[in-house]
This record gives sequence, C-alpha cells and structure tokens, in this order.
Amino acid sequence: MADGDGLGEAASAAVSPPAPAPGLSPPLGWRERLRAGLAGTGASLWFVAGLGLLYALRVPLRLCENLAAVTVFLNSLTPKFYVALTGTSSLISGLIFIFEWWYFHKHGTSFIEQVSVSHLRPLMGGTEGSISEPGSPSSSRESETSRQNLSECKVWRNPLNLFRGAEYRSCATAYVLLAEEEATTIVDAERLFKQALKAGETIYRRSQQCQHQSPQHEAQLRRDTNVLVYIKRRLAMCARKLGRIREAVKIMRDLMKEFPPLTMLNIHENLLESLLELQAYADVQAVLAKYDDISLPKSAAICYTAALLKTRTVSDKFSPETASRRGLSTAEINAVEAIHRAVEFNPHVPKYLLEMKSLILPPEHILKRGDSEAIAYAFFHLQHWKRIEGALNLLQCTWEGTFRMIPYPLEKGHLFYPYPSCTETADRELLPPFHHVSVYPKKELPFFIHFTAGLCSSTAMIALLTHQFPEIMGVFAKAVSMISRTCAEYL
Repeated sequence: MADGDGLGEAASAAVSPPAPAPGLSPPLGWRERLRAGLAGTGASLWFVAGLGLLYALRVPLRLCENLAAVTVFLNSLTPKFYVALTGTSSLISGLIFIFEWWYFHKHGTSFIEQVSVSHLRPLMGGTEGSISEPGSPSSSRESETSRQNLSECKVWRNPLNLFRGAEYRSCATAYVLLAEEEATTIVDAERLFKQALKAGETIYRRSQQCQHQSPQHEAQLRRDTNVLVYIKRRLAMCARKLGRIREAVKIMRDLMKEFPPLTMLNIHENLLESLLELQAYADVQAVLAKYDDISLPKSAAICYTAALLKTRTVSDKFSPETASRRGLSTAEINAVEAIHRAVEFNPHVPKYLLEMKSLILPPEHILKRGDSEAIAYAFFHLQHWKRIEGALNLLQCTWEGTFRMIPYPLEKGHLFYPYPSCTETADRELLPPFHHVSVYPKKELPFFIHFTAGLCSSTAMIALLTHQFPEIMGVFAKAVSMISRTCAEYL
C-alpha cells in the first residue's frame, strides 16, 4: 500500500510464542486462564468455608448475645454521633481520594490496586501474570523503553497521494511539478514524468562522474539520486493506477535492487499493494519476510498485510461456533495473534475495514499509528480483505481481544511500545474538520479512583443529610438496627 517520504521510528519486539486458547480472541494463554480460574474458584471456596465456620461457631462465640448488645448500642446513639461519624468518614475518604489521584498522576497506576496485586494477591494464592521471564517479549520490550524518548508523533507523507509538489527546481523537478500540480489525468502525469525521467537520468550520470571532487558534489549526487528515485516511483504508481500492475511491480523491484539503502522511502509498501492486487501471495510473503524485521520501522501496511496472509489460511473454514466448542487450532491461533499484533500497532484500522466507520479520501500526509494512517490503509486495502473469503469475519471476531490483553495501551504495550497519546492532536491537523477523528483507545481511570470518589461523595452526602434532617436519619438508623436484630435472631 503505502510508504513515506521521510525516515520514521516505530519500535517493535518479537512476536510472543503462541499459546492455545479456547476462546475466539484469547487475551491470555491457557495456563494463565487456568490459573486465574483456579484463583477465583479458591476465593469462592474460602468464602463459603468462612460462612460455614461462622455458622458452626455461633454458639461458642455467643454471636446472638453480641449482636443484641450491638443493637442496644446502636439504639442509644444520638443524631450528633451520626453527624460526627459520617463527617469523619467523609474526611478520611476524601483524603484517600486525593492521595489516589496524586499517586495515579505521578506513577500512572492506582496505589490500592498496586498494593492489592503486588502483596495481597500472592497471599491469596494468585499469580502475577505481568512478571516476565528473561528473553520473553515483555523483557525485550523493557529494553526498548529508551525509544519512547524519541519523537512519537512524526508526520509522514502519505505515499498513496504521490502527485504533489517537487522538492527541487531543476529541469527534471520542473516536470515533476507540472505532473503533480497541472496534470488533470494520470495519462498526462505519466507523460510529464517520462520527460522528467530523461532529464533526471542525464543529471544523475553527470553527478556520478563528479561525486568525488568535493563534499558539495557528494551532496549534489544524493539530491539527484532522490529526484531520480522520486520520478521512477511515481512512474510505477502511474502504471499501477492505469492497470499495468506487472509493469509497476517491475519498476519497484528494480528500484529496490538499484537503491537498497533508500528503505526509508518504503517503496516495499507500494510493492505489497501491487502484489496483493495480482493475488501473488507467495511474493507478498517474500517481501514481508525481508521487511517485517524487528530492526525496521513498522506500518499498518506491514502489520495488517502479515495478518491478512495468516488469516487467509484459515478464514474460509472458520466458524465462531465451532471454534468456541473445540477451541482454536494452531493455524487459527497464529492468525489471531497476527491480528492482535496489527491492532496493537494501529487500533483504528478494524473499524474502517469492518465498515463500522465511514471512509474518507486519504490525506496528503499520514501519522504512523494514527487515524490518518488507518484511513489511508483501509481506503486502498479494503478490497484485498474482501477478496479473501472469511477474512473480515475472523477480524470481526478477534480484534477487540487486543484490548482485553492490553487494557491500558497508553500505559504499556505487549509487542510494541505504548500507544502514543499525542496522535489525536496531530491527526486533527491532518484530517478535514468534518471527519470524526478516532481517538480509541482512550486512557481510563483505574477502578479504585472511581471507588474512592464515590465513597467520598456518598459519605459527604450522608453527613449533610444527617445534619439537615436528623429525625429522618434517626429513623433510617433504627431501620438498620432492626435489620441487624433480624439477622441476629436468624443466627
């Protein structure tokens, strides 16, 4: 599909080893799911056992007498006591809420949740699934944290809109300017690009002969090389738009062989889109094997094309009901993991591929992992997903599992560094005002932030009501005491 006219960063880590899972979009491996289920079952058994033990010891512990004494004590309390009690509770819960909010903004997590997971859960027999072993994807990810200090919101030129202004003003680049700005059809643009090619090749040969004379001549050669590649690439795209796909593929392959250092131009992404149009899936896999490397920047084209190829092997026979009943096969697990990987890189693409959100014309520039890149990819690749039977069905059944596997993608990642939070602002500048920019997934507050806020608000409200309506709150307190007395009589 696509490429960029600049050099960008997109860190990635090795794909995690496949883990069998019984569901359609398993967020965790079967061992982790089993341990989690056993931990939940153990907690339920402990609760039931505790209730049974309490019932058995009700006579030795004199629960009935103690509850009766508590009831008498509650009946003797005055409304002032309830005002003081609720006021104190409101103050304490408010302090807890303020501390939780401060801790969350400083460390990005809830203090109560962290203590529960780190200290209380092991005591109750739980396991911490986030602990990574040496050599695991998460440990590899930690070694890449330094990449987060780089610019995460680099804007890329949209490689699918290739007919724009030229960078230089020589004879060749003048033809390029005319082709991109004045030509009204692709045929006219191709004619002007061919004229630009003749001039560009002449200038390039002249620069080659003089490149060793001075640093200025070396810079001149680099400039003329970029112009020549620019022209040939656009000639390939003209051929692609005019239906001469095999010719376009040949031009792109020759460019990649002749100028291998220019991988930052991402010509291979244009090659992927052309090969998919030819349905040459073996050639697509060969290109991916070369460029879908851990050391190279990623893009939606690479990640989703890799997912499409793995989906293609199982999508025609995939059935959600059958998969739920018998579990996923190895090939299906590989396809699901490839979809999770693609969605983690750019979470906006599935809604466009599944036509849950309206497509618009792609912008001139794109932002990696942003809504603009998702629009550009889906606009030109939706036909390839529709051509493979069942591919969109498998995507629909599995893509949301990524966010169960990574509940807070802005705070952590699984295969890539955390999803950048700065994409929304850049996408709003790149996309037209009428387009509703996708900002999913959003950063959500932890449960205990909501819990402490609700506790603080409720206790403050009870204190206010007790102060304003002491008689009514006294009746309410007596009703609570009657309920406790009933429980005591039942025991």
